Amino acid sequence: MEEVWASMKTSINRRSFVKSGLTAASAATAGAFLANSPSLLAQQGPEERSGRLTRGDAALIRFAAAAEILETDFWVQYNELGGIPDKEVPGGTGNPAYTAALSVLDADMAQYVHDNTDDEFTHQNFLNAYLVSKGADPVNLEQFRTLAGSTATGSSGKMRLTNLMELTLDTSWWTRYRSSHQNPDLDPNFTFPQAVPSLAKGKHTAIPRTDEDTMEPNFLQAIANTAGFHMPTIEQGGNSLYPAMAQRATSVEVLRILISIGPTETMHFQTWSDKAGNAPPLTAVDPVTKVSVTFPDLNSPPFGGQRFQTNLIMPEPCPFISRKLPRCSVIRPTETKGIAMGVVKFLTQMGLFIGQSPAFFSLMRDLAEDADEARRG
Repeated sequence: MEEVWASMKTSINRRSFVKSGLTAASAATAGAFLANSPSLLAQQGPEERSGRLTRGDAALIRFAAAAEILETDFWVQYNELGGIPDKEVPGGTGNPAYTAALSVLDADMAQYVHDNTDDEFTHQNFLNAYLVSKGADPVNLEQFRTLAGSTATGSSGKMRLTNLMELTLDTSWWTRYRSSHQNPDLDPNFTFPQAVPSLAKGKHTAIPRTDEDTMEPNFLQAIANTAGFHMPTIEQGGNSLYPAMAQRATSVEVLRILISIGPTETMHFQTWSDKAGNAPPLTAVDPVTKVSVTFPDLNSPPFGGQRFQTNLIMPEPCPFISRKLPRCSVIRPTETKGIAMGVVKFLTQMGLFIGQSPAFFSLMRDLAEDADEARRG
């Protein structure tokens, strides 16, 4: 992962690359959306169509759009196999065995997966359409749709932007949100313990790669458990990203967008953190990679107890802004410095982009740098 992260620093002419890489297909897509929405165009006044976004505000919305495109891509993969493929969220036909394994975490998992996927589609479409309505370049990542996904029953077989089959997960959010003493904004060097230490080592699949992965019930449940922890791991990232970026917005309208989409990521995170707590304790060995994973009983030592019981899903009050102030239940972290680049590094180290090209990493780095350079005007 360190080598992959280093590859993002290659010397591609990033400004010219971004301009050519973002505009073509996505401009057509977002433009078509606006053209087919006469009521939206009619509601826009001259100022809204004048492209009056600061460079920083455009960069913030553009990075959010890229993040939502990537989120949509892997949520589609979850929905094809374990959600509810329908006209609202098309693609795939469902995998009964995987869906049943997910339902062990909650009987409504399929519905939740479907609705989360639908939310991400609306986020990516709205953000790109908003950029176009302001005369700004939208985001298009279609040239990077080169990764092969699952071939298990139910998968559409389409090429992907993201890789759900070689994940390394940081599950320290479990203890971070249950801590009453530490906040990464005030304690950047504090290490929060992992809820599932074995997920932080090796590469784990969160979806059945082939039908062979559905044959052994214990391993299939381990795959579903991995998905159960990957979902909140991802959503807690968005949970912090939006309020952190909002602090850099100049336009009140851009601020409104960021603080309106952000809370839906928080709703997702709380939903999935609740389901992760229902993952049954087990140990399984991947028959292909031979990597072992152990899901502990999170209601037993070293966790457990009043503070760590699995149904405590509200953020524990913690220090905020200053330790001289009373503790407060808040999103954390929300430190804005380097937030976008931190998100790209976080996703890269997770293994979500294994198999992507150097050009992809350069584009993501450029989008992150531009967002992090935004300043309130």
